[in-house]
Amino acid sequence: MNILILGATGRVGCQIVTFALRDRHHVTALVRTPEKIQINNENLTILQGNVLNKDDIVRAMREIDVVISALNTDGTTTLSDSMPLIIEAMEYAGIKRIITIGTAGILQSRTSPNTLRYQSSESKRKSVRAAKEHHKVYDILKQSTLEWTIVCPTYLPDGKSVGNYRVDRNFLPEGGVEISVPDTAEFTYNLINSNDYIQSRVGIAY
Repeated sequence: MNILILGATGRVGCQIVTFALRDRHHVTALVRTPEKIQINNENLTILQGNVLNKDDIVRAMREIDVVISALNTDGTTTLSDSMPLIIEAMEYAGIKRIITIGTAGILQSRTSPNTLRYQSSESKRKSVRAAKEHHKVYDILKQSTLEWTIVCPTYLPDGKSVGNYRVDRNFLPEGGVEISVPDTAEFTYNLINSNDYIQSRVGIAY
């Protein structure tokens, strides 16, 4: 399978690259700073570019089967500004499947089911800026024709791979407080072979 990974130099993204190369998939990574990727593998193609540049995105989509976005908010609007460009390029290239990393804040609240967690008393975060940015991306994906899934981890320490975690469609598993980076990456990567959560958010926690 040919996989395009956006955000490949981030904590989750670099682990997804490792999983995909382990299984001998071909990985294309579009990154601003190629030297940050310290992997030398014949199945890895590193493209220097920016997700906010339409031409770079179009170039990265060539012969791709599935897109995984592990981009983070970085205190900017890069997520919401890049997603329309990503969707347009995918539609032009005939690519249907996209899996993105979101945040538990955009899952449905259990206490106030008509609102999202970050909008309710369920959220413990003082700042909602990142959640608002992920919310914009969620709304943009909902309006697309793509087969999208948003993986929504709660508190995300580096931690170790446990391999045993709970997931819930559109909600955070009850009582879930954290999930490690490796387990989030593993679950996200495994979705390339699954249709279980098409057009859904997925909460993940221990």
